Amino acid sequence: MQTLNISIYVLGFLIVLALLFDFMNGFHDAANAIATVVSTGVLKPHNAVLLAAFFNFIAIIIFQLNVATTIGKGTIDPAIVDHYVVFGALVGAIAWNLVTWFYGIPSSSSHALIGGLIGAAVAKAGTGALISSGLIKTISFIVLSPLLGFLFGSVMMLLVSWLFVRSTPQRVDKWFRRMQLMSASMYSLGHGGNDAQKTMGIIWMLLIATGVITASDPLPSWVIVSCYVAISLGTLFGGWRIVKNMGQRITKLKPVGGFCAETGGAITLFLATAMGIPVSTTHTITGAIVGVGSSRKLSAVRWGLAGNIVWAWIFTIPASAFMAAIAWWLGQQLL
Repeated sequence: MQTLNISIYVLGFLIVLALLFDFMNGFHDAANAIATVVSTGVLKPHNAVLLAAFFNFIAIIIFQLNVATTIGKGTIDPAIVDHYVVFGALVGAIAWNLVTWFYGIPSSSSHALIGGLIGAAVAKAGTGALISSGLIKTISFIVLSPLLGFLFGSVMMLLVSWLFVRSTPQRVDKWFRRMQLMSASMYSLGHGGNDAQKTMGIIWMLLIATGVITASDPLPSWVIVSCYVAISLGTLFGGWRIVKNMGQRITKLKPVGGFCAETGGAITLFLATAMGIPVSTTHTITGAIVGVGSSRKLSAVRWGLAGNIVWAWIFTIPASAFMAAIAWWLGQQLL
């Protein structure tokens, strides 16, 4: 790969822009980790975001960098990566996140970033710049991650219902108010482990393209720490516009339902991160919440709202890709 000749200021700007995306990822997706524990009344919003931010960061000692490797080396051809491509991808993803945050739509920051990479790469070098194997794996989990969340969430709900069939509602509520603290922590751990690594992959890609490190070098520790700090701070500030949609409007949740949804979602995230697949925490927790609601009765789920959310998922990659292609062109004029 040809080493890029760009100023230290442009490199620094792009790294800061990547960390800004990471911060916004935490800000935008905070609702995924805290919506259920807040909506069931187990924690106040302030305490919930503190818990989620802490476990976002603790993921640094738990997970290998499999997702960062997929983003950095397995989505677009490294040979075409330059600062314009990185700029376009990040601006496209950030722009789509801002639009969906403003309207309270729980879309995927992860797939906005994937769409950004696709749009910028295609704008520069055509569809031949895409690595089909990595993209197919990622895009297939747009469908699979909510299905797995649905499966694990509904199975957890049925299992818990069977185990506590003789218990009074008051006793069940008391127990699962405590257990939901554990399940919310697990989900936040999975959120940090999967999502922070996506930004690491972008910075890794940029550092290799600029010759700061080689493709065989490990990801520098400062990148890993910076990305976990950024997403944790984003979660700390939270995305309150989306909490209500995720926690109450799809289906009404009690602590036992919140526990099952968070646990089902966490299992899905742990599996995906171990496999190096960048999945959407939004898709995952939505699928788990719907699974919990439908395990009681199908009418417990507001399928119209869930359908609107699915449409947002469908449009995320093409919309962010289009914005990224425009940003790539603007980057050539500005950088």
